[in-house]
Amino acid sequence: MGGIRTKSLAVVLFALITVQPFDGHWLARSESGLLLVLNKSESTLAIVDPARLKVLDRIPTGEAPHELITSADGRLAFVSNYGTADRPGNTISVIEIATRKEVKRIDLGALSRPHGIVESSGKIYFTIENSRSIARYDVAAGRIDWIMGTGQGGTHMIVVGSRSQKIYTANRESNTVSAIEPVSGNAPLKMTQITVGRGPEGLALSPDDREVWAAHRGDGGLSIIDTGNDQVKDIIKVGRAPIRVKFTTDGKRVLISDSQAADLVVIDASSRKEIKRLAIGGNPGGILVQPDGKRAFVASGQANKVFVINLENLSIEGSVETGRDPDGLAWAK
Repeated sequence: MGGIRTKSLAVVLFALITVQPFDGHWLARSESGLLLVLNKSESTLAIVDPARLKVLDRIPTGEAPHELITSADGRLAFVSNYGTADRPGNTISVIEIATRKEVKRIDLGALSRPHGIVESSGKIYFTIENSRSIARYDVAAGRIDWIMGTGQGGTHMIVVGSRSQKIYTANRESNTVSAIEPVSGNAPLKMTQITVGRGPEGLALSPDDREVWAAHRGDGGLSIIDTGNDQVKDIIKVGRAPIRVKFTTDGKRVLISDSQAADLVVIDASSRKEIKRLAIGGNPGGILVQPDGKRAFVASGQANKVFVINLENLSIEGSVETGRDPDGLAWAK
């Protein structure tokens, strides 16, 4: 009997050892989250395992998606379907991440070319570039509950203060950044137009809500706006055509994709000085910082890859091919 029990125990132990690597890796993935990548030229959302740098699935979206964000609970992804040069988009795809399916497509009617998109306090804010507007979608109610015109051309990217709920948009055709005070009902309290450099596009809000960094691709510069008075307090030269900006989680560094130079530029947020320049190649665009602050992801449209940046030693540590022309990035917890 002792021999039988020993043999049975050995079988059980062997089974546990055999299964454990898979279960452990699945657990690691579920704890760390998933990387979401939009492939503009093939109209898909790629779900990527960030630990193994492996594409798990590709989900069809509306035509030529540009930016996306996840809901506060991480259950849904909202995708702005910008459209092609000949066919302006006017929809937002809602994708359920667990089932990997588009569960809804929000029709914006006459509102044309949705682009920048963020989540704040259970609401999804997004720009509508051709319509010179921004709008807000109530996730719980399942409807758009607020629309406002900026009066500016090319309203492209958007950020919302986590504490102040103040809204900022980059208006690339008007060379301005719009600052919009928190709304009450359907009416804004105040809107200020801040003049910056040529072709502002990339936009980032510091973690403490005190500064907005606006990269202007038209002159290679970047304006730093004081959110206390909505005035430009500093302008720095970044490169040839900076198009996206992202703060690290601790707020100490700023990552900027220079599309024409094909570099990722790392700036010290306090001194405004360049720390390092990484050669990404292939027209770098979208940037995402992993929630734990250890890595960043940079989409390279022409390379059809997303590159992984080690933020501890500022090196490129890998890449993953996600599809044709990747750009917008988001994190699903």
